Amino acid sequence: MSYSRRAKRMERHHKRAGRSTGINLVSLMDIFTILVFFLLVNSSDGEVLPTQKSVKLPESVAEQQPRMALVIMVNDTDILIHGKVITSVAALLDADSGAADRLKATLQSALGESTLPDTNVKAVRHEATIMGDRDIPYKILKQVMASCTEAGIAHISLAVLQKPLPAS
Repeated sequence: MSYSRRAKRMERHHKRAGRSTGINLVSLMDIFTILVFFLLVNSSDGEVLPTQKSVKLPESVAEQQPRMALVIMVNDTDILIHGKVITSVAALLDADSGAADRLKATLQSALGESTLPDTNVKAVRHEATIMGDRDIPYKILKQVMASCTEAGIAHISLAVLQKPLPAS
């Protein structure tokens, strides 16, 4: 039996319409690949230091990333450890107030809390990062660094904002 052209075309059309369509995996794989690359590019490598509006960091061309350490913030009025006010800058400048001893004791107690997990052995090398406002006097920064050294901190870093290298 021979079919007309129209009947053959209608039969082909019904066969195509009866098939179930599959998922286009190529487009789906492209979307997931782009998503993975986006997440890899935007993941940060360094430690994110806590920020405060009262601390404006100086700029530097240093490329070394910060390490996990005790963070000491020094703004124009206060000295903070873990976001808690320890002493004021004015009291640190006054030699009779005992603010330097209070800062040293707080640093030692903060270092005593940082022990290795599941043991009571303290970490051998203590580190601290000082986030000092760019406008604080060097005398204050020097006293904070001296208190850190007296408390047993072996490595002191200064936090800065990274700026691009000058074009040569």
